Amino acid sequence: MTFLENEIAEQPDVIGRLLVEQAENARKIGAAIRDFNPDFVTIAARGTSDNAGRYAQYLLGIQAGLSVGLSAPSIHTLYGRPTNLSRALVIGISQSGQSEDVRQVVADAREQGALTVSITNNPTSPLAQAAQYHVPLGAGEEKSVAATKTYTAQLTVVAMLTTALVDQPELHAELAKLPDYIRQTLALSGGIAAWTERYRYLERLVTLGRGYNYCTAFEISLKIKELCYVVGQEYSEADFRHGPIAVINPGFPVVVVAPAGQPLPTLVDLLEKLREKNAECLVISNDDATCALGLKSMRLPLMPEWLSPVAAVVPGQIFAMNLASVKGYNVDQPRGLTKVTVTR
Repeated sequence: MTFLENEIAEQPDVIGRLLVEQAENARKIGAAIRDFNPDFVTIAARGTSDNAGRYAQYLLGIQAGLSVGLSAPSIHTLYGRPTNLSRALVIGISQSGQSEDVRQVVADAREQGALTVSITNNPTSPLAQAAQYHVPLGAGEEKSVAATKTYTAQLTVVAMLTTALVDQPELHAELAKLPDYIRQTLALSGGIAAWTERYRYLERLVTLGRGYNYCTAFEISLKIKELCYVVGQEYSEADFRHGPIAVINPGFPVVVVAPAGQPLPTLVDLLEKLREKNAECLVISNDDATCALGLKSMRLPLMPEWLSPVAAVVPGQIFAMNLASVKGYNVDQPRGLTKVTVTR
């Protein structure tokens, strides 16, 4: 097995450990957020971690009523003009914790009096040291360049912090089931490898999601770009209708992330329009009727919508890995990439 395949398979155990080992830390941070009562939230991140930030935008917005934005780290480093974050909750997210621009946002915010939290897989990293509070992912070494278990661990931490902040029994109970949802997803994804050969010569695609799974469209697109060198573009289902849908012609591949939840009716409507255009739709869903609208489907277990991004990305990871393999690429060492990317 490749490192990537092993790391995808490790995700239920990584998430299970995280829920146990960081439960008290999450409760403490949730209480600190309630006490601070931030006016807004800013997420500092790059790459895959940006997509965890996109999840936080929806989760903290919907469940906690907080306005969440992604920071522009270059304002703090290249331009040296930090924005006023004194009344913000500022969360820095990074697998390695090494990026200077992400660290600088958190450091500037802390100096201004903001409440700062870092989420990394390296508790001794500069980013981890810069924040008042730190949540270590505890995912173990990720040897494959493409992030998988660290990404779903980041999403899990965002879910833990939100649950601790809101502190509703229903959310706590649902979150405790997350490792099992991921195990079920892995079991349901066993057939993906058998049909991936069809896409050996794929050179472009679109990925679509909405709401909680807007981040999933971005992350699946990123994994396919990294591993398969395919030109991909990710969109909200709503944005896609505002012009980009014009690129669709017969046979155009479209990955649609559409689990049961609030956006499902609009995604189904778009899937029907894509079928009329003879697009080649690959559907990720736990709804039978929605899966039937795709040429191929990647199944999810029934689960709460707010947790579905942690599971919905897994079939995308597996598809990207298998596509890279049938294309003859090294899935653990994509060309031109390194595990740690430091930006300033």
